[in-house]
Amino acid sequence: MGKVLVISGHPDLASSNANRVILKRLEDWSDQVEIRNLDALYPHFEIDIEAEQAAMLQAEIIVLQFPFHWYSVPALLKQWLDKTFSYNFAYGAQGDKLKGKHLVLSFTVGGPETSYTPLGYNHFPILELLKPLEQTAYLAGMNFLPPIFTHRMVYIPDVYNTLEAVEAGANEHAQRLVDQLDTLFNDPQLRIESFVREWFAQFDQLPDSSAYFLQHLSPQLELNMPEGSFHGHDGFQQWYTLARAQFKPGCQHQVEQLEIKAEDDAATRYRVELRVRLQAETHADSVFKGQPINLLVNEYWQLSMEAQAEGQANHITIHRYDVVPVTVD
Repeated sequence: MGKVLVISGHPDLASSNANRVILKRLEDWSDQVEIRNLDALYPHFEIDIEAEQAAMLQAEIIVLQFPFHWYSVPALLKQWLDKTFSYNFAYGAQGDKLKGKHLVLSFTVGGPETSYTPLGYNHFPILELLKPLEQTAYLAGMNFLPPIFTHRMVYIPDVYNTLEAVEAGANEHAQRLVDQLDTLFNDPQLRIESFVREWFAQFDQLPDSSAYFLQHLSPQLELNMPEGSFHGHDGFQQWYTLARAQFKPGCQHQVEQLEIKAEDDAATRYRVELRVRLQAETHADSVFKGQPINLLVNEYWQLSMEAQAEGQANHITIHRYDVVPVTVD
């Protein structure tokens, strides 16, 4: 799954002159993008709610890509929203599953910009017509980003526009969207929050190989754990062996608090302060004698971020990692 999820709401993408160009540019931009073409997946409007919600859970940024139809989204995309933004998923007592994710509206508009003015035949500015979608994002706790849209994006032979103009507009639109995503994708807060979730998701499985962790650890790592202090990659490997001897795979790390502070003016080094609850089953021959544990700890990370190529998330390296127990149940 990609960290950028693109939902294509065009009802007939094969006939599109603009949306196809935009989606192709996104596909070429990054391997971190997953594109779900609703017209191909659900030609009869029978949305697989579980599959669509699972895709959203894996994403940090959700892009709705569509042609502007009758001042709103096409019917298929509206059906997708109605079904997937459900109670206790997107809203309600337990409906926090999309909280903190970014929502980007990217859409093509057939009419000229002048038509979306008080004196134009559409009367209302585009942003006014988007209020229901903006409120949907707010209700779900999502971050509603400035939408990306382009006018005059329809071609009617011998009547309106030229195919070359539409394709040129689509390419320009796609570049603006990619620029926004590239900036957003490497926003320090978003990138570090995403990395923290990924780090603990990997650790919960306690894989045989420590390769994932080592690629994000400095060779000069300072690791201070309740079990003692460890240094460098060899030290981490020593500690990781101890951890796997104590805990069974299938741990659950719950990040209860997270604060990120820049440590330099260049915003390349950061201090991350976390409060994490670990719930885990233990091995019978461990110090916990096979008893389940509920451990609350404070963690302090010092890390750096290194820029990568376009479409790739900045690489994170941890230089210091401190864990201080708070309680054990």
